[in-house]
This record gives sequence, C-alpha cells and structure tokens, in this order.
Amino acid sequence: MMKFYRTGEQGTLNEIDAITGGCWINLVKPTEQEIHHIAKHVQLPLDFLKDPLDEEERSRIEYDGNNVQIIVNIPLVSKDEKGIPIYDTIPLGMIVTSDCFITVCLKDNPIFDIFSQNKVKQFFTYKKTRFSFQILYLIATTYLKYLKQIIKKTDEIEKELHQSMKNKELFSLLNMEKSLVYFTTSLKSNNIVMQKMLKSKHLKMYEDDQELLEDVIVENQQAIEMAETHTTILSGMMDAFASVISNNLNIVMKFLTSITIILSLPTMVASFYGMNVPIPFQEYPHAFFVAIVISIILSSITAVIFWKKKFF
Repeated sequence: MMKFYRTGEQGTLNEIDAITGGCWINLVKPTEQEIHHIAKHVQLPLDFLKDPLDEEERSRIEYDGNNVQIIVNIPLVSKDEKGIPIYDTIPLGMIVTSDCFITVCLKDNPIFDIFSQNKVKQFFTYKKTRFSFQILYLIATTYLKYLKQIIKKTDEIEKELHQSMKNKELFSLLNMEKSLVYFTTSLKSNNIVMQKMLKSKHLKMYEDDQELLEDVIVENQQAIEMAETHTTILSGMMDAFASVISNNLNIVMKFLTSITIILSLPTMVASFYGMNVPIPFQEYPHAFFVAIVISIILSSITAVIFWKKKFF
C-alpha cells in the first residue's frame, strides 16, 4: 500500500494523489512495483526501501549523499487464536530526502494513525527532521504503554497462579517474558541510533528539534529501565513458581508413598495368615479378628511415626 500526505497551511494533514515537495510517502507492505516507482522518482537506492521490510533487520542509521535512512524497531501487539495478546517488534524505516519524507513498514501500526488523524501538535510533513523525531517520540511512548499492559497482565497471571498451578498460566508468563526480551533488545538498539542522530551532522536540527530528540532519548531510556526491571522480576517469578510446582510434586509423592506403606502393612499381615502353612492362632476361633487387630496396630504406629516426621 502506498499513500501520499502533505500538511496544508492550517497544519492539517491531507492525502494527495502524487508526490510533491515536502510530502510524506507512507509505504506499508509495498509491492515491488511500488518500491521501484518510489526509488526511481525520488532517486533512492533500492536497499533503502527494501531493508526495513526484513523482519530481522537491525536498527541503524545510514547516509547516501543528502539522503538519510533511519531504521528503528517499533512495538506491535496482535492476538492469537485464543484472544491472548502477543507483543512483538518490527522494523520501521524512515528516509529523509531533500524533497520528501518516506516511511516503510511491513505492517500498518497505530503510530501512523495518530499522524493521519491530526492528533500531533506542530506537525508538518515538510519539517522532515522534526517529523522523524516526533515518530521516535511516539514509538517510545507506545513502548511504555505496552510495557504497562504487560505488567498488568503479568500481575493478573500471578494471582491466578497463586490459586491454581496450570500450564496455561505458565505459558502466558513465558510469552510475557519473551515480549519483554524483544522490547529490551529493540529499545537498546533504538537508543544507539538516537545517540548517533544527536551527534549527526547530516540532519539539520534547530534548538527545538534537539530538545525534542533529547526528550525522546529520556523516554526511551525510561522504557529500557522498565523493561529490564520487569524482565528480571518475571524471570525470578518463573523460577519461583517452578520451584513451588516441584515442591508441591514432592509433597504429593511423599504423601502417596506414606499412604502406600501404611496400606501395605494390612496386606502383608493378611498374606501371612493366608499361607497354606502352620501359623500362630490358626486354631483360635477369633483368629480373623487377631489378624485385623495386628494390622490396625501396625498401620496406626506407622501413621503416627510418619505424622511426627511430617510426611503428611
């Protein structure tokens, strides 16, 4: 999909039909034909447009003459077949040229919707450097929003685990831990790119732009610290619950073993008195009750011993 936008005199964003000076070209999962059309029209290397379409592409900043390519990882949330949210990251390419600003991404995301719905103040497509910083700021705040959702979901799963140890909750915790690892890795690589942008001489920055980029770095650093903290907490929680499950299994096995030993004593006594050989009290008229009493006494003594040793 390929769309063109440009801000009007009142600062409102309008969709246009063709590429003009100072416009924003938004490419979402573009076709080969669209990629070649933009590359030819804007005089860009094809790699600048194709690299962000690789899901494993790393965050970086590159230069080609007056063109600047910025690739960062943005957060994305989706749901599986059971409706459970899955948090992941995908690359987003931002290309600053002398005439226009280009964004390239594999999937549509809510960050672009915020701009297209005119919810960003002092947003102009022709202020390309500031536009890129505004996108980075929204990316950092989106990370923070998703991190809060992950933390809230983790707390809910923890409460469920306190009541019942089920594989479903443990798998959900594992998914949350994976999401936090993805977020932490992406945020750190994004932070490196932002630090390079702050020192770059290829991007024309005014004082307000530099302050905005510094604010973005602060927000991104806050997201990194939050992700790292809760990754550590979640990892410790997973280890704790694994120990609890293992301990509960040991308790159950110890209890069952104790019951088995106690129940085996009457069986052993009955086996002795069922042998076809001479045995004590076999001529006694109440020999059956003697066997029962012996079984009860042995089982009771064993049960008391196990109880004192806290086997159950």
